[in-house]
Amino acid sequence: MNKWLLDTNVLIWFFDGSFRIDPARKLFSLPDTQVFISSVSWWEIAIKVRAGKLNTSIFLLKSMVQEYNFFELPLSSDCITKYYELPHIHKDPFDHMLLAQAITYPLRFITGDSILAEYSSLVTVI
Repeated sequence: MNKWLLDTNVLIWFFDGSFRIDPARKLFSLPDTQVFISSVSWWEIAIKVRAGKLNTSIFLLKSMVQEYNFFELPLSSDCITKYYELPHIHKDPFDHMLLAQAITYPLRFITGDSILAEYSSLVTVI
């Protein structure tokens, strides 16, 4: 079973139809693949929409995620412990927490941010 955690940017690209996701789009539709969306991504999206930095509907995104049968990944205290242990290579706390979740569970973490690849072999950059 292939298990993937999408970075928030990848989630948005996926449903925006961005060409950036093309290399991975087919992976997500394979029968032995599970795709996870973190509760952290929902929080990040809500913050950016409310601040006017992102123009999308969180309700539409959630509906699309359900339509594709993606799974929601909750945040646990084990993830927070892993977050605390991560070195400070990258400054974005959302990316740190998503990466901590990927390492904790473990899941392949797919992102557009090449800096995150320095943390773990679980990171795939597109």
